[in-house]
Amino acid sequence: MSAHTQWIPLFPLNTVLFPDGILPLKVFEARYIDMVRECLKNDMPFGIVKILAGQEVGVAAQPEKVGCLAHISQWDMQEQGILLLYVRGGQRFRILETRVLADQRLEARIETIPEETAAPVSDAHVSCATALKAVIDEIDSKGRDQHGESFVSPFARPIQLDNAAWVTNRWCEILPIPLKARQKLLELDDAQSRLEIIHQYLQQHKIV
Repeated sequence: MSAHTQWIPLFPLNTVLFPDGILPLKVFEARYIDMVRECLKNDMPFGIVKILAGQEVGVAAQPEKVGCLAHISQWDMQEQGILLLYVRGGQRFRILETRVLADQRLEARIETIPEETAAPVSDAHVSCATALKAVIDEIDSKGRDQHGESFVSPFARPIQLDNAAWVTNRWCEILPIPLKARQKLLELDDAQSRLEIIHQYLQQHKIV
């Protein structure tokens, strides 16, 4: 665990962001538009964290303890009061304490979780990576056919099939598993354990 701590704005959502994941967001609440503006002005990320209790709108929700930094890669406001974003997942973090601002925005003092070291290539890694490549190719091909140049791939470049953590994180995003299970996978410190869980799931559902 890194000794470095910092305060960041939080965006509690009913979703889970993983490192290097791409997430489109539609921001319409004034408090979060203000948050995004501040992040853009200061060239800083905000934290996306799954809601443990409460709602996305209104009174500040109670967040889970582990989330992921969100770096803004694209933004647009085609309609007044509605901000469209694409964010990319950065480092995972653990919340040490939170505070609620006057506008019901959440801020948290966090400790970043070190990036996962590369694991040795295993049969499970190769199997998961091969199946993931087929999924990425199919989704990107269909997307380009339907949307042409406006298509934005849900998979960040470069594709890192040789990175077990990257491969596993992409499966964690696209598999039809409950949000609670997705959150538990995000919290696992051992990338190899996450890979083994995903590989077992893919085998049970005859995907690999």
